[in-house]
Amino acid sequence: MTAAHDLHVVLGSGPAGTALAGELVRRGHPVRLVDRAATGPELEGVERFAADVATPDGARAAVEGAAVVYHCVNVAYHLQVETMPRIQQAVLAAVEAEGARLVVLDTLYPYGETHGAVMTEDTPWNATTDKGVMRAELDARYLAAHAEGRLRVVLGRSADFVGPGVLNSTLGGAVFPAALTGEEVPAFGDIDLPHSYTYIGDVAAGLATLGENPDGDGRVWHLPTAPALTTRRILEMIEERVGRPLTLTVVSEPRPFGPFDEQFMTAYAEMFYQHTEAQIVDSSAIEKAFGLAPNPLSATIDATLAWYGELLAAH
Repeated sequence: MTAAHDLHVVLGSGPAGTALAGELVRRGHPVRLVDRAATGPELEGVERFAADVATPDGARAAVEGAAVVYHCVNVAYHLQVETMPRIQQAVLAAVEAEGARLVVLDTLYPYGETHGAVMTEDTPWNATTDKGVMRAELDARYLAAHAEGRLRVVLGRSADFVGPGVLNSTLGGAVFPAALTGEEVPAFGDIDLPHSYTYIGDVAAGLATLGENPDGDGRVWHLPTAPALTTRRILEMIEERVGRPLTLTVVSEPRPFGPFDEQFMTAYAEMFYQHTEAQIVDSSAIEKAFGLAPNPLSATIDATLAWYGELLAAH
């Protein structure tokens, strides 16, 4: 396990990076949380740091002194294919020069369409979309850098996020506030298919565990994810808790709706297959290897509704 005095640097202060920073502090690590502005609420035990990690100089400044670096940076959908490889190049070079380990937050995109098959770490990478091919190429480069001995790398893959602080997700800011206020709730694709969602706290716990355990390096792990339910069942669980029927609008094809504007949906359209076939993630490998257990979906929904309720009450 990494010594508590070693610096853990989290790149990206979105929901995953912020949750991870808090998890690492709870585990006794000094933490630096990096984004381009270093703004946001003060987090106990966390040093906020401003750097543009898409540039070599910014990445080097961000990771200086790090024992472990967590790459949780993401960009808008329409910018990903152009920007994510540039970020990778800068981050890999900086972490290698620092002699640190690199933990990468990853997506399911490299698998491409699975026709509903359960996804394990052995599932072939068959992506055909621009973003899926890009992510697969990034992952191949990460693993090659590890295999070549340039630096130690490990990847943690997550399904769609859900939980406190998660806004831009299909089970996020478009669903929970509308459920609490009686407005229209968008439901993407075929909501009667099983669909895995990963609790943001389990994303953080999984990444932190990989950061503390170098014996997991050199491979992909699925972060702890609760057994898949249908999206309809999850929406019914939300209904039961808010005490009213949800006003559902099924978005059966990629089109602008609510917070998902035309720019977003145009860029997201190629990934819409994730809502027209079952998306089932098996995370048993990381659970068995490191003794982790995903948060039950019932508890996840309770925590998420409570967080959104407080958010709405504050505005």
